[in-house]
Amino acid sequence: MRPAKTTTNEKSLTILLLCIAATASAQFPNTVSAADKVYGLSRFWQEVNYNFVYLNQVNRASWDSAYKAMIVEVEESRNDYEYYRHLQRFCALLNDGHTNVWMPQWKNAPANYNSMFGDYRFFLENIDGKAIVVRTNTAKKNELPVGSEVIEVNGLPVKEYKARFVKPYISSSTDYVREDWATRDLLAGFEGDRYKVTFRKPDGKLLRLDLTHAKTVDESVFPAFPPQRQLLDFRWLDGGIAYVSLNSFSDPKIDSLFDALLPELYKAKGLVVDLRYNGGGSTQIGTHILQYLTNDSVLYGARSATRSHIPTYKAWGKWAEAKDTAGNSWERRNFLSYRDDAWYDFDYSPDTLHLQARRIVVPTALLTGHNTASAAEDFLIYADNQKHMLRIGEHSFGSTGQPYHFDLPGGGSARVCTKKDTYPDGRPFVGVGIIPQLEVKRSVADYLSGKDPVLEQGQAWVKTQWKN
Repeated sequence: MRPAKTTTNEKSLTILLLCIAATASAQFPNTVSAADKVYGLSRFWQEVNYNFVYLNQVNRASWDSAYKAMIVEVEESRNDYEYYRHLQRFCALLNDGHTNVWMPQWKNAPANYNSMFGDYRFFLENIDGKAIVVRTNTAKKNELPVGSEVIEVNGLPVKEYKARFVKPYISSSTDYVREDWATRDLLAGFEGDRYKVTFRKPDGKLLRLDLTHAKTVDESVFPAFPPQRQLLDFRWLDGGIAYVSLNSFSDPKIDSLFDALLPELYKAKGLVVDLRYNGGGSTQIGTHILQYLTNDSVLYGARSATRSHIPTYKAWGKWAEAKDTAGNSWERRNFLSYRDDAWYDFDYSPDTLHLQARRIVVPTALLTGHNTASAAEDFLIYADNQKHMLRIGEHSFGSTGQPYHFDLPGGGSARVCTKKDTYPDGRPFVGVGIIPQLEVKRSVADYLSGKDPVLEQGQAWVKTQWKN
């Protein structure tokens, strides 16, 4: 079979990508020796094999094959940045949001741009699977209006470009978060990096721009950024509905802020609790708040487990076959150990509440989104059986666990997830997210009109509960 001919577009794309790579290569140090590069790769591979909680879901032949191929690539990497990009691509093969590789903080590192292209500045979001401009610099709002869609990058359709050059570096447990981040970072790069981009404007007309990363002097954008979110945001909605946005569980101060609001919240006929911007933190912080929102004396949180690795069991298991495990717990344990599928279940008991204060048990809409993560997902699991609550919005982030952190050569670091969490009854949410009971997504039209359909549906649902 003869090789396929290279098209003109593919040649142009290759030349452009080589120029971008050369730009980055010239701006970064090359301090990590070839031996240390292989050591860092091997350290990550080793820690995954020994500690990664979802190793039983990994195709070991493919994983080991990727490792061997990566040895050559890291040895030949031209600088520390390129080396760490290889590690990130290797890590992303595990499809886990709590297993990551982080680059060092280099001195005098070039600016890493995402939205700035000199005269142009714009921000992209994934809306209905499309890369949509949701903000643009004020000076260009007519030329490149909000609602424009990126349809082509460097001669490739957006979907293909993301699949080849963006998604392979993103560590995520869920495809929809990977899609969000790939859209957000679609045109990320360093000063001097160039992109040929085709937009389809809301009126259907095409706009083709040659863009080069450079600082945008006029940083004003349209529409303007919303006010910075506080740790906790509170306001009254129509009809005596209290809106409380819990924006992080990483700072215990949010508990005292919530406690201070209690005199106001006791007046509420209904609640909208917004968790869409909560990336997690401490589960205990969220539980402190949730105890006020239920009449229950017991809350059921996530169950946890980790891999059980006893080398002798694994050695014996090499000779065990599936037929040997029927009715034989000793052989079954060895069989599973050899396949990295033996588990240690942590002791489980529900949380007993001793709260003496008055509770706030009214119709409560819990707003969720793709950024609702980790401890915020634990909050949702605790609230799963509350009949007066309804989850509204989009799937949550779909990743949690206890990572093991370690350093890598050249000043970077990595982490590997060591703990599996599930619903109390064993249902998974890592990899699928906490699923809303009423799914609501924001459309391009909503962005153009400034509507928040998730919040609107939350208010509407609370009001229907009064009638019922």
